[in-house]
Amino acid sequence: MKIAVCPGSFDPVTYGHIDIISRAADLFDRLYVVVLPNPRKKPCFTVEERLDMLREVLAHLDNVVCEQYEGLVVDYAQSRGAIAIVRGLRAVSDFEFEFKMASMNHHLDPEIETVFMMTSNEYSFISSSAVKEIASFGGDVSQWISPIVAERLKARIARATGTRKGLNP
Repeated sequence: MKIAVCPGSFDPVTYGHIDIISRAADLFDRLYVVVLPNPRKKPCFTVEERLDMLREVLAHLDNVVCEQYEGLVVDYAQSRGAIAIVRGLRAVSDFEFEFKMASMNHHLDPEIETVFMMTSNEYSFISSSAVKEIASFGGDVSQWISPIVAERLKARIARATGTRKGLNP
């Protein structure tokens, strides 16, 4: 059985994430989508909320399991018997950071490969950070995130700002 891990913060999960995950699910027998806390980022959603959203938007993929982990991705991958770590690339600017991480992971465990997948063109400019920023100013982000995620993001922004400001219908 070929097992892979697709790590990320997924705050929130976008159609770009779903694109990479769906395509990776076609390549592997089992794909673990793992939510990792990122100490460099201030999250909008808790890890549990992100997991709930991932499980909802990925429910149609029978070979995908969503979990959380705090620690090194390589350790998580080893614990699941993974042969690969899947990373999405949007643009050349992503490559340098991802290349360094892949090199470190290879040093930690040379048996686990890193597989880079280019995001489909229509999602190449989408980032969770941009989605949150646009939504915080009342912009319409429904073309970049699922309706489930859009509603939760709208509610989160409304609570945070104390207004009804959020996504356009």
